[in-house]
Amino acid sequence: MTRFTIAFALALIVSGRFGYAQHSDMPAGMTHQQHLADMEKDAALKARGARAMGFDQDRAAHHFALTDTGGIIEVEANDPRDLVMRDSIRAHLSAIAREFAAGNFDKPFATHADVPPGVPELRRLRTAITYTVETTDKGGRVRIVSANDDAIRAVHAFLRYQIVEHRTGDPLDPHPPTV
Repeated sequence: MTRFTIAFALALIVSGRFGYAQHSDMPAGMTHQQHLADMEKDAALKARGARAMGFDQDRAAHHFALTDTGGIIEVEANDPRDLVMRDSIRAHLSAIAREFAAGNFDKPFATHADVPPGVPELRRLRTAITYTVETTDKGGRVRIVSANDDAIRAVHAFLRYQIVEHRTGDPLDPHPPTV
């Protein structure tokens, strides 16, 4: 082994770019095995999401807001100069607005490998809910609005699930829309 090879291997190990050394900080109270399982779950979610949504999940930020009349799904490119990502996000949001309005929630199922809470009610009450697409500089949003209390509760259940699964840190309680 050459000195360069040994030095390079040591640099990788010391810099944390070798094996499992390069991963997010382990939350307090979690074992290393639990943390690795959590990271694997997150990687699988991102891979399924990329297939279902048509774009790299690490190059976009998802946000979800609960409002008094429903909620908001917002997705934006992390890099404002990434016009391909912006356009892919916009195409995805337009598609899900149409699909959700028709009662089709195949993409959330494909992303999460599970039927998110609220979906059966969203399907059943689809005529009481409107989905409106809006563009933003880096992507877009879907406003979900209803006057039906059962539909609003279903929207909230669906969005809370998204907040937790995508780990957005968004509030889990309704608040007035700021966007």
